[in-house]
Amino acid sequence: MAQEVIRTVSPSTNKVILEREGTTIEEARRVASDSKDAFNNWKKLSLQDRQNLIVKALDIIQERKEELGREITEQMGRPIAYSAKEIDTMQKRAKYLLDISNEALEDIPGLPEAGFKRYLKKEPIGPVLIVFAWNFPYLILVNALIPALLAGNSVILKPSPQTPLVGDRIAEIFTEAGLPKGVLQVVQSGDPKMLKELSLLPEIQLISFTGSTAVGLTLREWTSSRIIPLNLELGGNDPAYVRPDADLKYVAAQLVDGAVFNSGQSCCAVERIYVHAAVHDAFVKEVQEELKQYKLGDPMDKSTNVGPVISQAAVRSINQQIEDALARGAVDATPKNSTFENPPKDGNYVPPRLLLNTNHEMQVMKYETFGPVIPVSKVASDEEAVRLMNDSDYGLTASVWTKDISKGEELIQELEAGTVFVNRCDYPSPDLAWTGWKDSGLGCTLGPRGFDAFFKLKSNHVKEIQA
Repeated sequence: MAQEVIRTVSPSTNKVILEREGTTIEEARRVASDSKDAFNNWKKLSLQDRQNLIVKALDIIQERKEELGREITEQMGRPIAYSAKEIDTMQKRAKYLLDISNEALEDIPGLPEAGFKRYLKKEPIGPVLIVFAWNFPYLILVNALIPALLAGNSVILKPSPQTPLVGDRIAEIFTEAGLPKGVLQVVQSGDPKMLKELSLLPEIQLISFTGSTAVGLTLREWTSSRIIPLNLELGGNDPAYVRPDADLKYVAAQLVDGAVFNSGQSCCAVERIYVHAAVHDAFVKEVQEELKQYKLGDPMDKSTNVGPVISQAAVRSINQQIEDALARGAVDATPKNSTFENPPKDGNYVPPRLLLNTNHEMQVMKYETFGPVIPVSKVASDEEAVRLMNDSDYGLTASVWTKDISKGEELIQELEAGTVFVNRCDYPSPDLAWTGWKDSGLGCTLGPRGFDAFFKLKSNHVKEIQA
C-alpha cells in the first residue's frame, strides 16, 4: 500500500489546514502488537488505579477545553460559540461512567451451593479499535474510550481524517496523565483499505464504530470470517410529531435547534416533522419566526449559530435532496434571512431550509440528510403520525410534543427507536442507553449497560475440598 497523504480541508475556506502522512499497514501491525503487549500489563492494574489515571487525564482535558474547542471549529466548522461546550458534555458522560464503574465491573456471585464457590468474573477482552466520526468527535470517543480503559482494555484510536487532531490530543493528554506506553495509540488514515486491514488484525478483539450505516454494514462483511464483536452507532432519520395541544412557540424553538444545530450534522438530528393538521399552519409560522433569528456565517464569529457543512460533497448531497423534494411537490417556506441569502463565499455553506408538503416519496423523508433541512408533513391523527414515524429503515431517536404527558408516553411506546422523548429531542442522556434500532446500530454505549461491550464473562466453579 502506497504511503497515504491525509489532507484536512477547512469547511469554512476549502483550504488545506493540515497535511500529514497516514499510518502504513506495517506501522498498524506494530501498533496492534504493542497494544496486545500493553494490554497484558494494563489489565493487571487495579480498577482504582485506572480510575485515578483517567480522572487526571479528564482534568487536563478540561483545563484545555478552549484550545480543543477551537481546533474542533477549525477542522469541522462548528461555530466557536458551541465547540468548547462539547468538552463539558464529554465530562458529564465520563463522570457518569466513572461513577458506575465499580458496580458495572464487579464480580457477580452465583447462587449458594454446598461445597462450591461459584461466581462470574468480568474480564477485559483485549485491544479495542475505536473508529469515530468527525461531527462530535469528543462526545463519540468518550462513549467507548472510558469504559474500554476502565474495564482493563488497551485501545487503538482511528479518528476521522477531518478531525485527526482529536486522536493526537487524547493520546498526548493520557500519556501526560501517566497512562503506560502502548495502552492508548492512534492510527491515522482516511483510506477504506486501511480500515479493512485494521479490522482483520488478529490482535483486535472488539471494534467500536461510529459513522455511516453503509460503512457499518461493510465492517460486518469484512469481519464475517472472524468471531469478533462489533459495537455500531450508525445513521438516523429521526422523526418528531407535534400534537394539536402542543405549546407551538416552545416546540418550534426546540425542533429548529434539533434540526439545525451543528448544521444538522448529527446522527440524532430531527430530520422529519409530522404536524397535526389542526395546528400545522400556526406551527409553520412559529418555525419561520424562529429561523429569522439564526445567523449563517463564519464559524469563528461568536455570533454565528449555523456554520458550514463538512465538505463540497455534503453540499451537493443536501442540495440534491432538496431539489428532489421540490421536484416532487414540496414547497420552500424558508423565511427571508439576509445571512441565508449572503453566506461567506469560500466555504461549504448550506442555508437552513424549511420544506412543506413533504411525503415519503421524497428522498429527504426517506434517507439521512445530515444537513440543516426541516421537512414538515401534515397528518390527520396520532395513528397516522406513528405509522409514518415508523416507516423508516432507521430507528435512533423519535419525539412526541404534547401537553398531555400520559398520551405522549403512550405514543412513544409505539415508536420503533432506541431513544424516545416527550417534549425533548436530540439529547443522549449519560444514564440511559445510547442504542440504535433497525439500521441505526448494534449494541449500546452509555447507561447502566455501557460497559457490557468491553468485557467478557468468565464463569468460575470452585469445589471446596477439606484438607
